[in-house]
Amino acid sequence: MLKTYQGLPKGLLGAAAPELEDRLGGPSLIEVPGRREPPLFVTVLLHGNETTGWEAVQRVLTEFQGRTPPRSLLLFIGNVRAARHGVRRLPEQPDYNRVWPGTSLPDSPEQHLAAEVVARVRSRGCFASIDVHNNTGMNPHYGCVNRLEGPYLQLAALFSRTVVYFTRPQGVQSLALARLAPAITVECGQPGSPGAAEHAAELISSALHLSRLPEGVPGGISVYHTVAAVRIPEQCSFGFGDVPGVDLQLMDDLERCNFRDLPEGTVFARAAPESRAFFTVEDNDGREAAAEFFQRDGDTIRLRRPAMPAMLACNTAAIRQDVLCYLMEPVHLTGRAGG
Repeated sequence: MLKTYQGLPKGLLGAAAPELEDRLGGPSLIEVPGRREPPLFVTVLLHGNETTGWEAVQRVLTEFQGRTPPRSLLLFIGNVRAARHGVRRLPEQPDYNRVWPGTSLPDSPEQHLAAEVVARVRSRGCFASIDVHNNTGMNPHYGCVNRLEGPYLQLAALFSRTVVYFTRPQGVQSLALARLAPAITVECGQPGSPGAAEHAAELISSALHLSRLPEGVPGGISVYHTVAAVRIPEQCSFGFGDVPGVDLQLMDDLERCNFRDLPEGTVFARAAPESRAFFTVEDNDGREAAAEFFQRDGDTIRLRRPAMPAMLACNTAAIRQDVLCYLMEPVHLTGRAGG
C-alpha cells in the first residue's frame, strides 16, 4: 500500500537508503509545501540499488530546512524493500520502472500502486517530473525524454547537453508522467560515483527555482534516439572475455563503447561453435529485429549496421534483469518545432 505524508517525517533526511523501509513502512508519496504551485514531482529508488536520487533529495531538502522551498515538491520514494537489500529488485518483484500506466506487464499490486501515484499527481497538478536513476556500466550523465518538445528538452538540458529520446520500454515512469507535464529521466552514472548526487541535486534545485520552462528547443544539445533494445535469451549462458563453457563470450571491454559511434562489423561477442546462440533485439514497434542489427559470421557476432550503444555494463545480474544495451541513432533537431 502507498504511504502518504504531509511534510517530511522526522529524522528522514538522516536515513540512508537501506533504512527507508523501516522509517516509511513502504513506498511513499511525500509532499513538501513550497511558495509556488503546482509541485515538482520527483521519483527516487524505483530501483533499490540506485541510491543517487535519494542522496540528491537529502542534499536539496537539507538546504531548505528552516525555510520554505521556492516550489512545492511531491516526492515518491519507490522500492524501499529492494533498497534494504541493495538490489535493483527482489526476485518476486516486477521492475518498479516498468509498472506505470501503459505497461504491458501482467497485472500486479505494484501496477496499482503506480497508478495511484499518477492519479494523485494528476489531481494535485504537476509542474514537471524528474525520475532519478543510476547506470551499472561506464556511461556519461545524460537526460532522457519521451517527447521532442521544447519544455521536455529544456528540462533535460538543465542536467546534460546529452539527451536520449526513447518511446520503449513501455511502463516507465517518464512515459506515464509525460502525459501530465514535461517529464525526464536522468541517468547519473554509477551509484556512489564522484559528483553524482551533487549533479542530481543541482537539477532538482534548479527545477524548484524555475517559474516556467521555455517553449523553444534549446541549442547546443546532442539528441540520440533509441532504436533497439538488445537482450541475451534466458536459455543462453554468457560471460565476459575468455570464459570457457558458455554459449556467448561477450567482449570484455564492451562497456567502453557506450556513447561511441561504432562502425558496421564491430564485434560484440563470440558464440560457442556448437551453439546457435544469438542476441534478441526488440525494435521500437516491439518486433524481433536481431537480423537488422547483428550478424553471425562463423562464431563471431558483429554489428550489421553502424550504431551507438548505451547502458552496456560488465554486470551479469543487470543484463539478466534488464538489457545488454540499447542501440541509438542521432536525431537532428534543426528547424524542428517539436512534436
